[in-house]
Amino acid sequence: MKLIIAYIQPERLNPVKQALFENEVYRISVQNALGCGRQKGYHESYRGSEIEVNLLKKVRLEIAVNESFVEPTVQAIIKGARTGNIGDGKIFILDLAECIRIRTGEKGTEAIGD
Repeated sequence: MKLIIAYIQPERLNPVKQALFENEVYRISVQNALGCGRQKGYHESYRGSEIEVNLLKKVRLEIAVNESFVEPTVQAIIKGARTGNIGDGKIFILDLAECIRIRTGEKGTEAIGD
């Protein structure tokens, strides 16, 4: 079992969701996030004073998958999120020690499902 965490541009969320659904990945958690990387932010003027905005809006996706779904999930995220510009995002893949479905008490790969 793996936990896939991805940070993407907010406007790329719908294409990523479509690509995930095409690869039969239907379980996903989405959160708004702020962050910066190579983009380093930007400067803007507000009422005559310069403001440095270095925390940019991102979307954080969390997807728990069984081993057989890791590569299709990663490829779907890349397909939907890639623009070729700096700031497209990052994907992290972590080992998932345990998963328990609250409703049934199922554990492990059965709890994550197909």
